[in-house]
Amino acid sequence: MTHHILVPDNLDKAGLNILSAAPETTVQAAPKMSRDEVIAAIPNADALIIRSATRVDGAMLDAAPKLKLVGRAGVGVDNVDLKAATERGVIVMNAPDGNTIATAELALALMLSVARFIPAAHASLKGGEWDRKSFTGTELRNKTLGVIGFGRVGRAVAKRAQAFDMTVIAYDPFISVEAGKALSVEMVALDTLFARADYITLHAQLTEDNQRLVNAQSLAKMKKGVRIINAARGALIDEAALAEAIKSGHVAGAGIDVYPEEPPEPGNPLIGLKGVVHTPHLGASTVEAQDEVAVQIAQQTLDALRSGTYKNVVNPDVLERKKV
Repeated sequence: MTHHILVPDNLDKAGLNILSAAPETTVQAAPKMSRDEVIAAIPNADALIIRSATRVDGAMLDAAPKLKLVGRAGVGVDNVDLKAATERGVIVMNAPDGNTIATAELALALMLSVARFIPAAHASLKGGEWDRKSFTGTELRNKTLGVIGFGRVGRAVAKRAQAFDMTVIAYDPFISVEAGKALSVEMVALDTLFARADYITLHAQLTEDNQRLVNAQSLAKMKKGVRIINAARGALIDEAALAEAIKSGHVAGAGIDVYPEEPPEPGNPLIGLKGVVHTPHLGASTVEAQDEVAVQIAQQTLDALRSGTYKNVVNPDVLERKKV
């Protein structure tokens, strides 16, 4: 039996090579397919492998009668309608391991950039100025870092922050106090984290319950001069509220890699705001991470199609139905 795999996003070559070399498998791949092109091609697909650019909703799934699974080359699956996929018996898998280090390193890079005004200092010097006084920063040493979401990336960030002599506290309702203690991290209530942290870094998965977790009310609970880093999901932050908190001086700065709408809409209140460092969703954008997530999701997809072996399933209810 031949399996047809559709890859409408720019999957790393290492993953495509694995798929192309697999026996009894055909692959249709393009660096970037439009939604209409995906819907036109998907009726023949047994599997769909995507990155963040392709949005899989009910209408797309309805056009795919043969589709057995969606594989996400990365960790976030907020561009997949999990409810619609589950209702249609389509398994959704992700590749959560490959971009952990890349995202953690970017979070630290944003933290350092905000603390030491690196982008603004660069622009100043490039413009012909020699202005040291305007860019007096702060050290990470002896500061408290609050990590919201203590999964793979949150733990990797904590480990690296500790190397900077930071005290790390974390909030995650699914992680025990003992698990945190084993990593020399104190697990605390969310309001406690807001009150104690000098830096707050977001690494939680986006859910219906935590959208705009950073909002006017939570910002008011934070200490004056806090700096906020987001390399997780843009919708975790109320951007207008954060912009106002920065303008008022309550928040000293922010490092933002992700946005509720990508690319950001014109008039985004944080873009260009003094004290904010921006990057265009670069968390997983390293050579190593792109290679690893592509290889991981390619192999998972082949294992699922050929032997029914599923790994990193994010809608496990589908598997329970298949057992019945």
